[in-house]
Amino acid sequence: MTDLPTDFEHMFELAPVSLWLEDYSELQALFAQWRAAGIADLRAYLQEDPRRIAACTACYRVLRVNQRTLALFKASSQEELLDRLGDVFSGDMHEQAIRELETLWNGGLTFENQTVNYALSGERLDVMVRGRVLPGHESQWDRVLVSVEDLTARVRAEAHLHQSERYARDLFDRSPVSLWVEDFSVVKQLLDEVRAQGIMDFGVFLKVHPEFVSRCMQEIRVVDVNRQTLRMLGARDKAELLNNLSQIFRDEMHEPFAAQLMDLWNGRYSQEREVVNYALNGDLLHVHMQFAVLEEHRERWDLVLVSLVDITARKKAEAYLEYLGKHDVLTKLRNRAYFAEETARLARKGPWPVGVLAIDLNGLKLANDDDGHAAGDSLLRRAGEVLNKVVDAPACAARVGGDEFVVLMPGSDLDAAEAMRQNIVQVLDLNNQFYPGRPLSMSIGTAVCHKGDAIEAVLQQADRAMYEEKARYYRENPFNRRRNDAGPG
Repeated sequence: MTDLPTDFEHMFELAPVSLWLEDYSELQALFAQWRAAGIADLRAYLQEDPRRIAACTACYRVLRVNQRTLALFKASSQEELLDRLGDVFSGDMHEQAIRELETLWNGGLTFENQTVNYALSGERLDVMVRGRVLPGHESQWDRVLVSVEDLTARVRAEAHLHQSERYARDLFDRSPVSLWVEDFSVVKQLLDEVRAQGIMDFGVFLKVHPEFVSRCMQEIRVVDVNRQTLRMLGARDKAELLNNLSQIFRDEMHEPFAAQLMDLWNGRYSQEREVVNYALNGDLLHVHMQFAVLEEHRERWDLVLVSLVDITARKKAEAYLEYLGKHDVLTKLRNRAYFAEETARLARKGPWPVGVLAIDLNGLKLANDDDGHAAGDSLLRRAGEVLNKVVDAPACAARVGGDEFVVLMPGSDLDAAEAMRQNIVQVLDLNNQFYPGRPLSMSIGTAVCHKGDAIEAVLQQADRAMYEEKARYYRENPFNRRRNDAGPG
């Protein structure tokens, strides 16, 4: 028959886990003294004076350890290990020790806790300690088997994972770009249902069923947003933002979202486009959106990352530059460049006839000479006010020279052009009543360009009519001609 004691001896010595055979009888005796002294709450008693914890652990007597223990703690022999137990159990282990002592104090014969030990080389070891008072020794605790499981690799991996998760979370939360984590899984289901109906041309389907776009927008679930999103949209917290998404994604969002659905239908899972959102205070925001269904989630679309960059300032700058490219800054009218483009377009496409008004200010040079260019600029600004007030699209008014203006009237005959001239004169009179001092005066010539006519020739015709009126003005107001014979104005 097998020699059982010998087998168990081998099992202890060769076990793949660190095993300690210990004697806790002195600890039991210490507990008995404390109970006799009236101690009832062991935890409170130990926490009052940490030296009492040291007194408890000093009661442990290590009888034997196995080979795995020596290897784990980098000890050459059991004697070396026992001589340096102070190095093994160094550090702050009070809380873990208290839990173990409480279990024994309360009558438990088994205990476990996760704690920190140290190898004799100084290496930190994260370990799980499990102990049991062996059967037959419950009355004296003179034989306790303790196992020490090395958790160092797992604890370090968990710590690294936690650190990586925290790093990723900080990158997300503190990004200077608005970031959204969204769930498009229901949107995918809706598109799959449409595909299952045999729909081939999704673009036509969306035109026939525009309500489908709105329904898909409503089915997007926002999982998370970062701090920049709250700042950009003016939300106090995530709850306020998520409860008011309908105020953010509305109006102009319908068309770009339909284009986004088209991309998804065609398998384009990474997209970018410029869209419009609204802050919670109603301010319109132009944003550059980048959208991506994460590769591992393309079966369900349940994890989508969206970034939004506020480009409102850039769009305003672009709009202003575009405005400057086609407008005169002083008068706020169209400039000569726009006028040249518009006359070329009208010459090609009409609509015919095209009414033309050539306008020149009277007395501008005299105002500049007498009162300075600021006075002349004031008259030019007032001319812009008059023409902007009277001329509405599709007609347009442009400043084409120093004090020269032209009004183009697509689809207008001579009667319409004459009516425009009379409206300008009426508003001009009102303008002069509002502004004291030097009156604003204009000479206006009209002409009409019919299909087949050269528009340049008609412009010259309107110019001639304007100069004839200017000549009449100076004949009737000779004092305004002073120092003005050298040129127009």
